[in-house]
Amino acid sequence: MFVDLFSEDNRFVYCNNIAGLFSQLGITLYTPAGVLSQLGITLYTPADWRLFLDSSKRSLKCVLLHNGNVHGAVPVGHSVHLREEHNDIKMVIDLLRYHEHNWIICVDLKMVNFLLGQQHGFTKFPCYLCMWDSRARDKHWTQKEWPIRETLEAGMPNILHDPIVSRDKIIFPPLHIKLGLMKQFVKALSSDGECFQYIVSAFPALSIEKIKAGVFDGPQIRALVRDEEFVKKMIDKEKAAWQFFVEVIQNFLGNRKGDNYKPVVNIMLLLAFCDLGCNMSIKLHFLNSHLDQFSENLGAVSDEQGERFHQDLMMMEERYQGRWDRNMMADYCWSIKRDCPQQVHKRKSYKRKFFFSQ
Repeated sequence: MFVDLFSEDNRFVYCNNIAGLFSQLGITLYTPAGVLSQLGITLYTPADWRLFLDSSKRSLKCVLLHNGNVHGAVPVGHSVHLREEHNDIKMVIDLLRYHEHNWIICVDLKMVNFLLGQQHGFTKFPCYLCMWDSRARDKHWTQKEWPIRETLEAGMPNILHDPIVSRDKIIFPPLHIKLGLMKQFVKALSSDGECFQYIVSAFPALSIEKIKAGVFDGPQIRALVRDEEFVKKMIDKEKAAWQFFVEVIQNFLGNRKGDNYKPVVNIMLLLAFCDLGCNMSIKLHFLNSHLDQFSENLGAVSDEQGERFHQDLMMMEERYQGRWDRNMMADYCWSIKRDCPQQVHKRKSYKRKFFFSQ
């Protein structure tokens, strides 16, 4: 049923009929009254979905995520041969026929560079919205307005190729913004301080090099946020920066955007983080100079759901043991449909079930 909806071309497995895939999965338009769901009408609307592309050590994955996260992730592409390179990403976008759907895109900043033709690495002008000078550190905490980047044509500063997609379709990734804030906070801590040493003891599985570099994931950050003892190990400057960081996570980078999120973000950056001695990275620059460009509800369009898809598909990759073809993608889609409790299947399990009464 699902095999015919996937094709293999140039070592890339991709969905050749997006609307047909949604129809087979039985995904209907979400409405409060549920009229379409009751009638069994399947309606695929590209504006309701966002495209997530990312690679792990094993494979490159493409998945559609629902805006609002009412529906689960829908896989549309997979490859163990392609890499995060401009030509490979351009081929992926063409095979998915992206320009027929024009989904919004939420990916990490390294993938943004490939999609917009930017030079990756530590470049002088890494922002795709303005001409922010990453090396003018004396101006980072005092200057918020920078010259607008008019175009992204090849030959412009730090632009190597013409963009593959429109930059208007790119949205900031909330998870990676949060990870960037955590990274700058930890790197500003003294390695001999009580706060840094507490982090080392809290995560014994992490190497000291990773901790010094501020490399953490979402669950680790949430564990520190819940840890009441962590705050007690901080000096005043560290405590102020951490408390504002937690407030920004809860009232801006999640499902709820507080009414006072703008002053909270500005105070966190220009007072707390600056006073702590943090560096202005590209992710902090987005918060400092392009706060109005963030989506209204960041939890509804987060890149975190895409990162979770990595873990889900990993089990399927291990099961197929190198036979990563369209049959694996079809099997994964079938597992999605079987796990949906609302679906009615022709074949039922007649296995005897036992109920225990108290």
